[in-house]
Amino acid sequence: MAQTSGTSTPSTEAQSGTTPSGGGKGLATGGSASASTPARLADDTNQGKTTIAASVVQKIAGIAAREISGVHAMGGGVSRAFGAIRERIPGGGGSSSSTTSGVQVEVGEKQAAIDLDIVVEYGASIVELARAVRRNVITGVERMTGLEVIEVNIAVNDIHLPSEDDEDNGNGGQSTGSSSRVE
Repeated sequence: MAQTSGTSTPSTEAQSGTTPSGGGKGLATGGSASASTPARLADDTNQGKTTIAASVVQKIAGIAAREISGVHAMGGGVSRAFGAIRERIPGGGGSSSSTTSGVQVEVGEKQAAIDLDIVVEYGASIVELARAVRRNVITGVERMTGLEVIEVNIAVNDIHLPSEDDEDNGNGGQSTGSSSRVE
């Protein structure tokens, strides 16, 4: 008997709609409201509501990924090129776009999924680096937002060679092919 009354109670609450702020998943307006606003529910109490924008999660994940030694840059080749151009334009939003370059997030009411595009320093173990980045991103996002990170997908798009720094800084992008090979 107690089992049948226990199963009827949640169904009557769902039919009557007496829990507008309680469950989160049972909200009739939860899907449409989250689709129209960029902010997601992080905390809902009788004293107020806290929401976290997807861009905040994106910045936290980007910063956490860059903290790991062996990550040279974030983003694919095209996004890094546009980022370099954007940084040189006054008012182009250089610092915020470089923080979120190579980071895509999908944020729900209680969970987040993160995709990262990274460039690895030559010589670093990619498998160990990916584990460290994943662990740091999950820890940072969960600690700061309270959202459960369900996955962090990492795509290694390039490897940075130390010689690439020498070519960029050597003589302003001029050809160094013949002079560096034979003297």
